[in-house]
Amino acid sequence: MLISVYVPLAVTAVLTVLAPWLSRRLAPRPAAWALACVALVTTVGWTGSLALLAFTGVAQIPQVAAEGRWSVPVLRAEDPVHLTVAVVSALILLAGAVSLVFAAVRQADHLLRARRECARVPGDSQLVVIDDDTPQAFALPGAPGRVVVSRGMLRCLDNKEREALLAHERAHLRSRHHLFQTMWRLTAAVNPMLRPLANAGGFALERWADEEAAAHVGSRRVVARAVGRAALASSSRVSSTPALAATGGAVPQRVRALLAPPPPRRALPIAGGSLLLALCCAGLANAASDSDQMVDDAQRAQCAAPFTHAGAPRRDGSHHKPNVCRRHHMPAEREEHHG
Repeated sequence: MLISVYVPLAVTAVLTVLAPWLSRRLAPRPAAWALACVALVTTVGWTGSLALLAFTGVAQIPQVAAEGRWSVPVLRAEDPVHLTVAVVSALILLAGAVSLVFAAVRQADHLLRARRECARVPGDSQLVVIDDDTPQAFALPGAPGRVVVSRGMLRCLDNKEREALLAHERAHLRSRHHLFQTMWRLTAAVNPMLRPLANAGGFALERWADEEAAAHVGSRRVVARAVGRAALASSSRVSSTPALAATGGAVPQRVRALLAPPPPRRALPIAGGSLLLALCCAGLANAASDSDQMVDDAQRAQCAAPFTHAGAPRRDGSHHKPNVCRRHHMPAEREEHHG
């Protein structure tokens, strides 16, 4: 457990550093899915490692040891984790749980407001054109979702660019990109180290929608022009950008990627990331197994303690009665019976 319990934490740090690089080297769709898998697996590994480290401190509390019926001295002898590390891990785990609750409430409120906006918008078509001179276009997730675009935005673009813009927003709704964003925000709430990964994921989603728009209109240059013009029109008139908007993300990098050839499919980064995630899972499983074995040893020692003094006479002349621990001696009894 001394080494394996820290493996998920180290893997999380490495993949967080590599996340921006992955989002730009991979094709956007596999990049988004890869970052989603990284966020989920590393969050489980991060939480599990902190929980195991925190348990080593909590388990040494006499009241907890009495409930668990294990020996505190044996636990301390077998556990190399310093008590300070256990306390810090418990505090980080508690802070992550509180942050997750607040983030979940915010995300639920955001999705509910988006659904209410969808229901409030007149008409039943997916496209909604609002009479507003402010250039804006964004996707509202709902059941079903809506693409909202202002007349001010439509006036900034020609016919082909409008088609590209609408294809971009429809791609967000069709692929349910808001679910990716929700997952990244929740995992980043549990583990603040994943915030760069969440940002890289947002960029991958915008590039994913860009590529689908380019496939729809048949021209990457048209989509690049639409993205650039929409961003320029919005930057001087809108103070904030909706989450799923054609003007979101790092616009210069998106335009540069659209003006370049389509990104090739690369298997090596996916394979390397998969190996790191497998290492994360293996480290957590090994640490959990070692922790379980450590507790079993401490319980056996606690159960065996009465036998040491079983024959010792009391002051009144009687003898201690052995306190048989059925959990640990039952397998041996069964073996003797079968023998």
